[in-house]
Amino acid sequence: MQGFLARKRLHGPGGLLSLFSVFSLSFLLASEALAQERLPLVTVGRAELAPLLHEVTVTGTVTSPRVSRISAEVGGRVAAMDVEVGDRVEPGARLATLDDELARIELRRLRAATREAEAALSDARRRLADAESLAVERAIAKTALRTLQAEVEMDDAIVARVRAEAARQEALLERHHVDAPFAGAVSRKLAYTGEWIEPGTPLVELVSTGDLRIDFQVPQEYFPRVSGGDAVEVALDAVPERTLAGKVDATVPQSEPGARTFLMLVRLNDAEVAMIPGMSARARLRLGGGGTGVVVPRDALLRHPDGRVTVWVLDAEGGAGENGSARVRERRVVPGSAFDGRVQIVDGLEAGSPVVLLGNEGLAEGQRVRLQTAPATL
Repeated sequence: MQGFLARKRLHGPGGLLSLFSVFSLSFLLASEALAQERLPLVTVGRAELAPLLHEVTVTGTVTSPRVSRISAEVGGRVAAMDVEVGDRVEPGARLATLDDELARIELRRLRAATREAEAALSDARRRLADAESLAVERAIAKTALRTLQAEVEMDDAIVARVRAEAARQEALLERHHVDAPFAGAVSRKLAYTGEWIEPGTPLVELVSTGDLRIDFQVPQEYFPRVSGGDAVEVALDAVPERTLAGKVDATVPQSEPGARTFLMLVRLNDAEVAMIPGMSARARLRLGGGGTGVVVPRDALLRHPDGRVTVWVLDAEGGAGENGSARVRERRVVPGSAFDGRVQIVDGLEAGSPVVLLGNEGLAEGQRVRLQTAPATL
């Protein structure tokens, strides 16, 4: 009897309507869930009011604090070049040797002349001493005594002169050996064995490989905003994938007339970085003093072929829908300076506006999207 009544309720007009309602509701819910899943998924952030920095990218060159063309102080024939290009040398290392045969002969002559002069002075002093003994007994004329005294003075002067000449010749002899004044690498050979050179002729070019710095030419308008100790991010073109930390060592307060730039000297914090003079480098300066402004993450901006720059914002009037969805509107903006992965918005956007960061390609005006973040955070 109960089964009969149940079948009656199911097959009666009211039972069919209830069953149809249940199926319709389930279908609608499933359709809505499917439509929700098909909505584009976007990640949303906010435009913020923040201090503005100005990023400046400049190029430069690794330089050595000392690059010298080492010369000989005396003339002569090059007897030997003791280094090759690329050799690394320490202070005092032999770079070149000049033929010193004539200089040695001259030194021997002067040393012999010194001994001769010293012997003459010794004899003159002995004779003066004998004359002074006779003068006590008035057995020698005063004129003869004064003559002997003058002879001693002249012989003493001769000894001093030849000793000085011999010392000078010793110094000249030493200068036939050209040594490195500092540690470095030989970048060029400028003379070769057998050549005759004059005093001052460069023999090698020596480059110091320690305490290297990087010289950058910076636009002159930034000079008041750059000072010693400022942090700099540096990338060597030889290893562009690596970013190196450095700091401004000094700025040269002189602008290049043609380029309208000034020289900025930078040293890397890591002294062990492998560099050689002449390497090219790029640096990124982050300069403060720009006040505050509206900024958004760089990913929020879309740049179009016609020059327009836009962002997608959530429609505040449409509000957020159920299950974390919302409508988006395209807004044209005027970007300013970029720094730290963010871009200043000069016009077109207010602080606090929710903007689409990821998934903003291919959106349409008024389109509903799913939000990566919860609606409560918008």
